[in-house]
Parts: sequence; C-alpha cells; structure tokens
Amino acid sequence: MRSAKIFSGSSHPGLCDSICERLGTTPAKCRLKKFANGETSVEVGCSVRDQDVFIVQSGSGSVNDSIIELLILISACKGGSANKITAVMPYFPYSKQSKRKSHRGAITARMVANLLHIAGVDHVVTVDLHASQMQGFFTNPVDNLYAEPLLARWIRYNIPDWRNCVVVSKNPGGTKRVTSLADVLKLNFALITTDRRRNHDGWMSSRVQSNRHSPAESEHGEEERTTPGPTNGLHINGITNGVNGLGIIDSAPSPSMRPSDSMSNSMILPPHPQDDFDDEYTDDQAQSVTYGRLVQGHIVDDDYPSPSPAQSAVADMDPMLASIHSLRSLHNPADDALGGTIDAHNSDDDEEEADAVSGTERMITLVGDVKNKTVLLLDDMIDRSATWIAAAEHCKKRADAKKVICLATHGVFGGDCLKEMEECEYIDQVVVTNSFPIDAAKLPGGKTDGLAPSGAGTRGKLTVIDLSMLLGEAIRRNHNGESVSALFQNFID
Repeated sequence: MRSAKIFSGSSHPGLCDSICERLGTTPAKCRLKKFANGETSVEVGCSVRDQDVFIVQSGSGSVNDSIIELLILISACKGGSANKITAVMPYFPYSKQSKRKSHRGAITARMVANLLHIAGVDHVVTVDLHASQMQGFFTNPVDNLYAEPLLARWIRYNIPDWRNCVVVSKNPGGTKRVTSLADVLKLNFALITTDRRRNHDGWMSSRVQSNRHSPAESEHGEEERTTPGPTNGLHINGITNGVNGLGIIDSAPSPSMRPSDSMSNSMILPPHPQDDFDDEYTDDQAQSVTYGRLVQGHIVDDDYPSPSPAQSAVADMDPMLASIHSLRSLHNPADDALGGTIDAHNSDDDEEEADAVSGTERMITLVGDVKNKTVLLLDDMIDRSATWIAAAEHCKKRADAKKVICLATHGVFGGDCLKEMEECEYIDQVVVTNSFPIDAAKLPGGKTDGLAPSGAGTRGKLTVIDLSMLLGEAIRRNHNGESVSALFQNFID
C-alpha cells in the first residue's frame, strides 16, 4: 500500500506480521525499549510525513505497558506530521470496566478512549467490544468489527453435524450475541442463568424437586396443583410463587401478602378457555427448562446436603426476611449497587466467580432443549473458567447434551483458566481468535507446536482462528476510503 505505514507494538507482533503479509508489505521500522527505571521509549525509524499510519497494538498480559507504548507511539507519529493515525486494537484493554459498579468506581474504558484522543489518534479499529455502547466513549470514529462471520464459517467447516447444534448463552448478558449467531446459522438457541441473589432455601429446593418428580409426588398433593394464584405470582410446575417487594420470587408468600376474600374475584386468573385442542396440548416448553444445584462451581445431585447448616435456617424465616438475609450475606453495605438495583456489581455480561461467598449454593437454570445435541457455548471473551465449566457441566450432566464447544472472540485466559478448561471433562473444545496473545506457558505442554507465528492453529482442545484477513481488509479499506460495511456481513459459501 502506497502512502501508508503499519507499525507493530510489542503486544502482538505475530498478528501484525500476518496482516502485513496479506497486504503485501512489511511492518515499518520502529524501536521499542525500556529504560532501567521501567520507562517506555519509542523511536520511529522511518518518515511518516503525510502518511496514513496504522498502529497494531492489542491488549496483553502487560496491559498497562501496552497502553503507554501505544500512546507514546501515537504521539511520536503525530509529531512526525502523519496525515492520519489509526489505532488497530483487536482487543480493547479495560473493556470490562465500561460502567460504574460502585459509588466511587471509575469508568476506566472511557478514560482509555480519552487518552487515545489526547495522544492524537484519528481512528480506532477494534473487534467485538465487550459492550457496544462503548463506541460512544470515543470522540473519533470507531470501526467495531465482528468475529461472528469467522466463527460461523469455522462451525460450518469443522463440525460435521453443525445443523444439530444449539447456540447457548452462559448468562443473560450474552443473549443478543447468541441469537445473532443462531440466526446466521439457522439454529435454535438456549439461555443459561444463575441465581446469585439467594442461597439454598425452600424455594430453590421446591424448584429442583418439581423438575425431577411428577406433580403427583408434590408435598401438598392435588390441592396445591389446583389452587389458583394471584396475578402477581408465577405458577410453574404446580407451585405458586409470589413476588415480594424486592422483585424476588418467594415460594410461599406471607399471610399478609395474600389477597383477601373480597379481592379474590379480581385477583384470581381466569380459567383457560376450553377448545377442541385441549386434548392434544403438551407442555413441551415447561419440559425444556432444566434446573440444577451449583455448589463450589459444580453441579450436585438433588439429595446433596446443603454446604452450610446456617443456610437451612434461612428457609424457616419469613420470605421477606429470608430475602434480605441472603442479600446481606452476599453484599457489603458499602458495595451496594447504584440506581437501586441490587446486583449491578455482578452484572449479567461480566464473568463471575462460581461462588460469590465460600460455602454458598446457587441455582443454575437452562431454558432450551439441548438433549443429544452439540452445545455451542458462546460469549465475547474467556477470562475465567468458573462460569464456562459450570455451564458445560450443567448441559451434559443435567440436560444430556452430547458435546460442548466453547467459543469466544477474545481468549484472555487469566490465571489457570486455559489449564482448567483443558482438564475439564465436560468441555470438548475451546475456540477463540488471535485477537489477544496467548502466553506459550499457558498452552498445553507449554509449547506452541501446531500454532502459527500469529497464534492461529490448534493445540490440545484449543483452536485459534486467525483475524489477520479481517483486520487487513479493514486497514486496506480505510486507507483507500472504501466502505467497511462488507466486513459486517457473513460469508456465503
């Protein structure tokens, strides 16, 4: 490409080399080093006057050094009279901190966007931002590319029975991402949600028992199944649940919350109209909901004892007091969420630990049918393994899934995440892109055999998809002033 220079930061040089190879050029000369006191030094080794400059720098294990190095390199090119400076950041650092989670918290992703603008960047190219509203943090234009076409193409070419797959979201925050991929592949989708608000109590126990036993085995018999509930309740599998003032469903509303006889006529739901199809009705939707007990990050049987004797006392409390007790046990008063919501600290689109407090129990629910099917567990990044392992274990042990494949755009793999997923018997394969450099020490056997210099390839359960084609085409189109809309479309084979 004429009148264009592509610089590589130290975070992911292999990806930059692969991009330049596709564009028929070589990375521009640049010297990156550190002084003895830890300060970063950047020296641009070529002229950038009136040139379009593209700097490839992704997040990495040394995220703060990567950010400072990128800012210095942008400033150096700006001082060298570059025509336009574009930061190519496949993984945008601090993207998980895109909202305030406490009263004195910081929106760090917005601060990083402001730093890029102050340094002199004119354009930003990234892939699958953790929250799409982050594009509003930037003063300059942003091209938020999608890895969905590459993931869909990999699924069609590498899973023989891909038409028998189900795309599953491991938390409610990833529903849009899952439904989008399901629409592209014309597949069904399912949703997994984990109840973080209450510990093991009578309500959870009743939901598990109702899922495992027939209505005839109910504790209250026929009377419980035929008693109509109030309009603000939820009638599931023969159990009428009330909703308390905090918006939490209780198994047995207190007597003070039950409607009086004078109000019963207006509060009771009308009977279902009779028609010719009543004899053919089957409750298939209710049967596709699978519950499970999650203790210490693993699925346990229904008769497994509660992890803490103190939890059984919560079930004997008044439902309102039990809800408040369980909430206070999980949250400190100083960490209460903003805006009156109780769980903003652990939002749905953030990965969380399997157990917020040691010794607690939670309920995991799968809405959808995955029996004898391949589960495509999808999210935007893999940082910690707890929620992925819990979701995969639930799909196989409780929902009888045939196979579980974990897919994500960014393979961050913090700590021993990759090792734990490799050793998990319920996860058959892990598929990510090379947007984030994977440390060779974290790979199976500590070797990079089977992986290209850009990080793409297969090693053990891990498969890495190359992003160089997508990013290279984005760079070429930006340099030539062409539209990038075609990059958001799925490939037609």
